[in-house]
Amino acid sequence: MKPQFLLLLLCYAITAIQAQVKTPPTTEELQVLLATKAQALDTVNAQLMALTAQSESLKMEMIALKDQITPYPRWRGGLSTTMGLNLANYDNWLPRKPSSLSSATIAAAANIFMRLDQRRYFWKNDLAANLGWLKFDDKDIPDDNDSFRPTSDVLNIRSLFGWKITKKLAFSTMMEYRTSLLNGRFNNPSYLDLGSLGLAWTPTPNFSATLHSLNYNFVFSRDEFNFEGSLGAKLVVDYEQALAKGLAWKSNFSAFASYKKLSELSNWAWSNNFSTAVKGFGVGLDLALRSNKQESRAAELDENPLQLFWVLGVSYNLSKGF
Repeated sequence: MKPQFLLLLLCYAITAIQAQVKTPPTTEELQVLLATKAQALDTVNAQLMALTAQSESLKMEMIALKDQITPYPRWRGGLSTTMGLNLANYDNWLPRKPSSLSSATIAAAANIFMRLDQRRYFWKNDLAANLGWLKFDDKDIPDDNDSFRPTSDVLNIRSLFGWKITKKLAFSTMMEYRTSLLNGRFNNPSYLDLGSLGLAWTPTPNFSATLHSLNYNFVFSRDEFNFEGSLGAKLVVDYEQALAKGLAWKSNFSAFASYKKLSELSNWAWSNNFSTAVKGFGVGLDLALRSNKQESRAAELDENPLQLFWVLGVSYNLSKGF
């Protein structure tokens, strides 16, 4: 083989290797590349903001058009329920005491609403019920109480009428009734709030707040404890939100502040419903907190504990306009 050919082949190999080994970019070249990418990102963000604003504008126009097309009166109603069931049985299960027992817990929560919307006024109605029973049977004690006993027992009915001042603000009047249903506790005690002319504010379709500065809180009871009614202010807040796809949250807060004895005669309740739904069925959680000092005094408690109720179980949701 000729030396000239070997030299040519060696030069070709060296050139090929150099072509495959890339020289790393300099700091100046990286800075130029970074500035170019940053400029491109600013341009894309500006376009995204413009498109987002255009999308929101189109949504508002569609809502306005839908409002013009939808005839009056506008009725809408809905139902959501949650059922919880827990069964347990032990026979000679020695690590626990008692070692032989059977227990059952049944809980149910239901929320029903009905809405009427007219050009100049609206009428909102809500009913919420939370009921629960517990059975605990110690098999080693033949004469113990093994029947179902109520655990949670709440019925709440509310009706709100509003005369529209603007699209978001209305004069309103309201009625709210709260009581129990089981073991002879119906209307014993019960609370009836009647609110005179107040204000209802609805800044968005999923939020509303109602304030009545003149509200009388009637209390009915057949027990020896003397429940006392009084004049005060009433605040009710409703909120609905889709937290994620398929997960809905509905919340209601109701509070009464007594003008006569603020710390003794006031009360409040906050109820929440979380639900997932696929064709109406899913998992639901109902959670409620409340405080009522008169009930604590009637139960002969020194303090006013925070009352808590929750039900986790299978849920069913139905919302309908007609």
